[in-house]
Amino acid sequence: MMLLIRTNAHLQTPMYFFLSHLSFVDICYSSNITPNMLYNFLSDQKTISYPGCFTQCLLFIALVITELFILASMALDYYVAIGSPLHYSSRMSKSICLSLVTVHYSCGFLHGVSQTLLTFHLSFCGSHEINHFYCADPPLMMLACSDTRVKKMAMFAVAGFTLCSSLLIILLSYIFIMVSILRISSTEGRHKAFSTCGSHLTTVTIFYGTLFCMYLRLPSEKSVEQSKIIAVFYTFLSPMLNPLIYSLRNKHVIYAMKQMVKGNPFHRTAL
Repeated sequence: MMLLIRTNAHLQTPMYFFLSHLSFVDICYSSNITPNMLYNFLSDQKTISYPGCFTQCLLFIALVITELFILASMALDYYVAIGSPLHYSSRMSKSICLSLVTVHYSCGFLHGVSQTLLTFHLSFCGSHEINHFYCADPPLMMLACSDTRVKKMAMFAVAGFTLCSSLLIILLSYIFIMVSILRISSTEGRHKAFSTCGSHLTTVTIFYGTLFCMYLRLPSEKSVEQSKIIAVFYTFLSPMLNPLIYSLRNKHVIYAMKQMVKGNPFHRTAL
């Protein structure tokens, strides 16, 4: 999807710019977790180094938060495109889009560093066997023998703030989108506006649903076991489904894919 967007001149718009960064984050998810996980599945020694666990935990938190705000920016982009089409190019300019994704990556990284430092500041004096297929906060907290109250409060505060604030942006954007759609007189225009948002709504439902189940509850043996199943959705299924969700419902992406197959898409205009 990233290659398709970056090499096709017809996909050089803010919507596809954000989609390319969403695809990049999805690739990073799999790259962060899959190699070590496959190694452990095939090896008798199912281990991960301390620096490796720290890095995996940090990147995972950073990528989750980054994706939350990218999805929020995409909703805002849809609202501007549908509600103010005449001002779209100025309100979603190249500089604004670049500033938004820069803020998203920065916030994700800063929260990832702070949360991971709090986790690894805990004392692990008992078993070092992580009850998960990657390093994550809930199973690591189950291993801690020191007081985890500060870490739990920080985790719920960050998870609650990022989930709720980004979701609030999405909900408000869609409320204004619905108002704008109802003002469209033609049935064809309304259908086109609804179809534009369909893929994004599907992605938001899958991603936010799994994250709410994962993080807005206290860690326990049962919740960690359940989190393994939930984690499969946003670490493996979601990155695989997102390209399909956005391509199968989008005629511009389908056309660009056909052009790529024919071998003549490589004239590009940078956003």
